[in-house]
Amino acid sequence: MIIDHRTYTLHPGKINDFLKVYETMGWPLQQKYLGDCRGWFVSMDIGELNQVVHMWAYKDIADRAERRAQLNADSDWHKYLAAATPLLQRMENKIVTSAPFYTSPSA
Repeated sequence: MIIDHRTYTLHPGKINDFLKVYETMGWPLQQKYLGDCRGWFVSMDIGELNQVVHMWAYKDIADRAERRAQLNADSDWHKYLAAATPLLQRMENKIVTSAPFYTSPSA
């Protein structure tokens, strides 16, 4: 299993706008195509501000590529991107996997 760990930094004052757009347009599509969301978080008032972090689990990198291709083929996803992208200042993406000694509680 791999985890796609994404951190988005929003322009100051735009996090609530982003959350509304994502909740109505992005979240339903990602649930449909990506499936296994392991967490979706918003930064508080400590550390770097205006960030959201979300993590999605996949069987392997090929599973991720296939699911993301299906998402990208949906025209509604492109409508979401058109609405959400102007609110973003920076995006960071990491692919991580469990350490050999760790077993996920949901595994």
